Amino acid sequence: MSKFLALLLLFSVNFAHAELKLTVFDCGHLSFPDVSAFGLSNEETSVRELIVPCYLIQHNDHLMVWDAGLPLTDVGRTGGNSRYDESFLDQLASMGISPDDVDFIAFSHMHYDHTGAANAFQQATLLIQETEAIAAFDHGADNPVFRPALYSELTNSTRRTLNGDADVFGDGSVKIISSPGHTPGHQVLYLELENFGPLILSGDLYHFEASRTLRSTPVFNTNREESLESMDKVEALIESTGATFWIQHNQELAETLNLAPAFYN
Repeated sequence: MSKFLALLLLFSVNFAHAELKLTVFDCGHLSFPDVSAFGLSNEETSVRELIVPCYLIQHNDHLMVWDAGLPLTDVGRTGGNSRYDESFLDQLASMGISPDDVDFIAFSHMHYDHTGAANAFQQATLLIQETEAIAAFDHGADNPVFRPALYSELTNSTRRTLNGDADVFGDGSVKIISSPGHTPGHQVLYLELENFGPLILSGDLYHFEASRTLRSTPVFNTNREESLESMDKVEALIESTGATFWIQHNQELAETLNLAPAFYN
């Protein structure tokens, strides 16, 4: 079965009307005076600052976290290329939510700017592609963008190992879409929000709008050909579903969004 046919079958599920809410959090900022590492020349984009978001998905009585921001040690730190004003955990606490309340945690990938608060969620079920788990837990030291200490407490946590696309709750409302290339098991998230409509969270499929326009890939991607195939797959999904697509690191986009404690549904 082709991956595109498999994706079509995945999206043929009749949607139950789950109560689904998405909350967006500011979990830091990164600045890059030189963007050449992202496969772009400095003339191809004027953007030099990226936001680092975290997300909370409420599905009926279940809570799921998607991406966990910069390392908590960066909170309040000045200097370097990062800024992180209020930790993800403190923002959750202000909403009356503790890490132990979270049932599922999934990362678009295991780079340090997506797993900063990962260890706090060791009680949650980890949703991870098998290829990413091998890369992160067995060979994390081989990739300088992985920081195994940030997610070491998840080594023995309950794990749902994925090998491709997955319908998280079985009703079509939250789907993890396998999109390798940036890392071996990179994935994006599809949400079927009742009022907002279908939405796709990009992970690091793209970092900049120019990355999408030019189909550029960072020099630190693990597989360029897989990256391009994943771009094709996700773009086809956007077209077939009419989904809104959020490039997660897009600071300009973030400035238009309603951040926590507001939510989308």
